[in-house]
Amino acid sequence: MVDLHSHVLPGIDDGPEQVEESLAMARVAARAGTQTLVATPHVRDDHPRVRPTEVRGRVSALQALVRQSEIALTVVSGGEVGLGRAMELPDEELREVTLGANDRDLLIETPFGELPSVFEDLVLGLAERGFRVTLAHPEHSAGFQRDPERLGRFVSEGVLVQVTASSFAASRRSRARGLAYQMLRRGWISAIASDSHSSAWRSPDMSAGLAAAGRRDPEATAELAWLVDAAPRAILAADELPPRPPRAPAKRRLWPRV
Repeated sequence: MVDLHSHVLPGIDDGPEQVEESLAMARVAARAGTQTLVATPHVRDDHPRVRPTEVRGRVSALQALVRQSEIALTVVSGGEVGLGRAMELPDEELREVTLGANDRDLLIETPFGELPSVFEDLVLGLAERGFRVTLAHPEHSAGFQRDPERLGRFVSEGVLVQVTASSFAASRRSRARGLAYQMLRRGWISAIASDSHSSAWRSPDMSAGLAAAGRRDPEATAELAWLVDAAPRAILAADELPPRPPRAPAKRRLWPRV
């Protein structure tokens, strides 16, 4: 599996403060079946310790410790970029925090609250600068929850979408959960990731969320596997996404889906 979104680098954002906790996160991820973990620290004004030109070096240092600790995991470079910061940074600095250091793919943070009226124009402006955008956790956005078709229009424009695995296992009253399942049914998701911040709280273990999604939408079993492997691997390689697996034929149910 590939986990496209994690805050595993120590001491620079709201992830772990100490490298020992970063290694604990790596162990949890590896035990859960993740083979590649993308370090995506917050590139935002409120996290001044995250300097785009330093991220790749920090990732290399952590990967060396992961290897020394004999953890079967590869940590690669990236960033979760706030849209305002993306507008300010020159292209050469944005390329420093592309996913997999591939010089093309940016993970752009979706605001949790309301979306500004210019959100679409700004995101599509990054595409005009030569970047492919993946929106991070849009299911948590109040704006997209109220108007899912607004997100669907983004997808039709070629913008990719990453959903957080734990959203599928949230309370049935969770609006993020509801939007995540709607996105899954409509084929809008490009990758599922952990958005992990520690080894326990917001863990890099995606298994509970994936299992919940499989139970709720068993026709999407092959697609769920694709969303944590083939699709994010293509993003890291700056390739086009491979064909999405077809949904399995729906089985006749004798009881309501929960």
